[in-house]
Amino acid sequence: MNTAINKNAHITFIGGGNMGRALISGLLANGFEANQLSVVEASAATGLKLHEDFGVQIIGALEQIAFDFSKNNVVVMAIKPQDFNAVAKNLSNKLKHASAPGPLILSIAAGIRLKDMSRWLDHERCVRAMPNTPALIGKGITGLFADSAVNDADRTLAQTICNAVGQTVWVQEEKLMDAVTAVSGSGPAYVFAFLEAMQASGEKLGLDSATARKLAYATLEGATQLAHNSDEHAGILRERVTSKGGTTAAALDVLKQLDWHGTLEKAIDAASQRGKTMGDELGKN
Repeated sequence: MNTAINKNAHITFIGGGNMGRALISGLLANGFEANQLSVVEASAATGLKLHEDFGVQIIGALEQIAFDFSKNNVVVMAIKPQDFNAVAKNLSNKLKHASAPGPLILSIAAGIRLKDMSRWLDHERCVRAMPNTPALIGKGITGLFADSAVNDADRTLAQTICNAVGQTVWVQEEKLMDAVTAVSGSGPAYVFAFLEAMQASGEKLGLDSATARKLAYATLEGATQLAHNSDEHAGILRERVTSKGGTTAAALDVLKQLDWHGTLEKAIDAASQRGKTMGDELGKN
């Protein structure tokens, strides 16, 4: 991590759920100190667990936040999208200071658009992020978007935070965040569904559950790593496994007949459209 950026940063998490917890763990493992992190968490049990596990300061309510404006403050909005409006409006008066810039806001709430978060917070220094659940084991990937109100240093700081739990990509248009949500944000569920189907198929063919699971999971992991380590398109790698008239060809023929690619494209498009609709609905207030 960039220690020059980290040295004077203080990060306040609004919400200490799974994704907030993953980011805290990743930041501490990558050079941040526990005294640089605070968590606003209404659940006493969740707050206690976070403090015991990581040593971070726990703040019981938004009203108790007191920013040290000598620090480069970041607020990570790790809350449910439907709660964002109310929380943002309650937080907005805490962000202002006569002689120092307000905190950088990093939102990981799905569907909340920059114009809406800026309006509710009365604040323009905002970055929108879409992580995914493999962040829980440091293998996530996060899509990021910011407009011209966010300078290069803030972009780097936002990316540094998200890199603590995996990789990052920036998109140039906010509408593409719906595509990020559909491909990678929701993507782990598609992979889990595929694993379910592979394991169930193995069991139906006579394998015991443990063996079918091990074969399916190891195959997916190995194939993914092979693709990662290759410069060739996945289609070329697929062709290399497929002998004419062989077992793989027989399976792929069925998938082709069922328009497997088209079905997945429709599914991902549906997720993207739902993301757009959520943004429209959440932004009405």
